[in-house]
Amino acid sequence: MRNIKKTITIISSLIIVIILSLFLYNDYRFKHAKIEVKTIENLNIEVHSEVKLKDLIKSINGKLIKNKTINTKKIGKQTIKFEYINDENIKVPYSFDINIIDTVAPILSNVKTLTLTKGFDGKLENKIFCADNYDDNPKCEIIGDYNLEKVGTYNVTYKATDSSNNITSIPLTLNVIEKIDNKKIEPTTTNFEDIKAKYKKENTKIGIDVSYHQGDIDYQKVKEAGVEFAFLRIGYGYDKEGKNVLDSNFIKNIKGFNEVGIPVGIYFFSYAENDKEAKKQANWILKKIKKYKVELPIVFDWENWSNWRDYNLSLYHLNSLAKTFIKEVENKGYQGMLYSSKNYLQYAWEDNYKVWVAHYNENANYENIYNLWQICDDGKINGIDKTVDIDIMYN
Repeated sequence: MRNIKKTITIISSLIIVIILSLFLYNDYRFKHAKIEVKTIENLNIEVHSEVKLKDLIKSINGKLIKNKTINTKKIGKQTIKFEYINDENIKVPYSFDINIIDTVAPILSNVKTLTLTKGFDGKLENKIFCADNYDDNPKCEIIGDYNLEKVGTYNVTYKATDSSNNITSIPLTLNVIEKIDNKKIEPTTTNFEDIKAKYKKENTKIGIDVSYHQGDIDYQKVKEAGVEFAFLRIGYGYDKEGKNVLDSNFIKNIKGFNEVGIPVGIYFFSYAENDKEAKKQANWILKKIKKYKVELPIVFDWENWSNWRDYNLSLYHLNSLAKTFIKEVENKGYQGMLYSSKNYLQYAWEDNYKVWVAHYNENANYENIYNLWQICDDGKINGIDKTVDIDIMYN
């Protein structure tokens, strides 16, 4: 028994000696390892840049274990820690500091003249689009003297400043006029037949988009009039209770268009304030349409621009809403799309979505690629008593 205990003791001692020797050896190798990591000279990184660890290293005596993505979502100093295998086959820890900065000035829509009626009591700063790539709430202000209670012309400056003190300012002519009697303005209409005659080509289809505003629709008459597709409003979200609201005519509309064989897409008017809400809205839509045939895209429609500043969204966070929504519907096998007016596509949205542009003109005049063009909102067509939006789809 004593011999067994003695043997165990000797073996245990040998194991300890071996482990200690390996530790000391590796410690010695590490301390005497040749470490050569040279980073790029300028380690000021623009916020929201797509940067990999390898992009920041000029030279290294070995190989990176992982070329990780650098988090550039928040401005300020950041320590980058990583490990690499050097030329002596030693795993070496290393770190260096970078500085995430914001050098992009806020965006102001290029408005030269703003006309308001006397007594305007809204938020004047909200009449011009003011946003920043990083700040959720940049400082947007009107500088100069003006009187909204007095008819006249006032020369002022619209100025936007972000937290990094990037500044954009534009001269603005503010016209204050007497109230207009809207009853004297004759409403215009656009005939669907005229749009079809002018814009129907081999690579185009002519269609409409509808909601409860169009009332009862005779789907067969609409088809006979030449409608080749329709986008249906499924609803909006959220109401005052934080719930998504189904368009009161959606079920009737999707059944009607499905029955006569007109391909449909879906659009949803979103009031989402964060990615979680956008994702929930997408899944709410997917549950509502699973019984029906939807061949065309599901469209994210965020257009509450008159209250834009109340949402406290940076352009980065705004675009994240659309990305989240579109990714969710595409993961479920549908197509995703973004709807917006030409101006906001230029000012607010990134150019990485399939696009439905709204621009009521003879030409869309949107410089980037678009798949769908909403050409008017005063269309008249057989089968719908009220006016309707007319759209052109490009194959």
